[in-house]
Amino acid sequence: MTLALLFPGQGSQAVGMGAALADAFASAREVFAEVDQALGQDLSGLMRDGPEDQLTLTENAQPALMAVSLAVMRVLDREFGVSVARASFVAGHSLGEYSALAAAGALSIADTARLLKLRGQAMQRAVPVGQGAMASLIGPKTDLALAEEAAAAGAEIGTCVVANDNNNGNVVISGDKAAVDRAIEKAKELGARAIPLNVSAPFHCPLMQPAADEMAAALASANLTAPSVPVVANVTARPETDADTIRRLLVEQVTGRVRWRESMMWMAGEGGVTRFVEIGSGKVLTGMARRIAPEAESLALNSPEDIEAFAKAVTSDE
Repeated sequence: MTLALLFPGQGSQAVGMGAALADAFASAREVFAEVDQALGQDLSGLMRDGPEDQLTLTENAQPALMAVSLAVMRVLDREFGVSVARASFVAGHSLGEYSALAAAGALSIADTARLLKLRGQAMQRAVPVGQGAMASLIGPKTDLALAEEAAAAGAEIGTCVVANDNNNGNVVISGDKAAVDRAIEKAKELGARAIPLNVSAPFHCPLMQPAADEMAAALASANLTAPSVPVVANVTARPETDADTIRRLLVEQVTGRVRWRESMMWMAGEGGVTRFVEIGSGKVLTGMARRIAPEAESLALNSPEDIEAFAKAVTSDE
């Protein structure tokens, strides 16, 4: 089976994440220790014990989610002999793109942790709390065209764009609070349900330009090399392998749309992927995969049992 590995984004964090991995595998504990040392904080303790409000802070959630994903990858490799080389593609949702790059060897775990800590802080600094907003447009009538029409209504009074095209039935808008509020009303008129998101900043919209500028400076000096497996980028929805191109796209990603539906459709279509495996915390991307590519197998690796079962399945396919 043609395999793609998927790495989750913000919203998949939960107190207790990674604890079972750390208890079961020394290789997972090594990853958490590397991240703690790189950041100079006890992030693994926060992941295990909370409090939830501190874990949910963007600057903590982003490196924490990466840490769990990379712990799963190291366990697969060290304990079961299943390396990233078995995948045809890797892809990550928003911050998950950094996890995907680290899994494919383009970034070290320590550098990835520091970049994501900065990314979270820069995103928070870009827009004062309360001035921006995001909302999820959901329901059977929701698609990209509906979301763009709703966002256009909001854009009449401020910044409002489609931030995440997750799948038909789930599209996220982002921008100035008043503009997003107007877009929500328009979306409801068009037949969608609209749920304001509990986020600290309006991600993936032009208001994030100050954060993009900070990330451009940080990425310019980062040791980023060509990934060993093509990374399907959020910005292009196509596989990328050139380090300089990836560096540029990571900057564009801060203000740009997460083209997740298109990325998944490309992998399931032209990419020939028949098995999607979500690596890390939660099952959000697995649910999206089942809606976008129902003919493919989709599963999430959250627990030691999940990892062992997957490793046995992969090796039995050989």
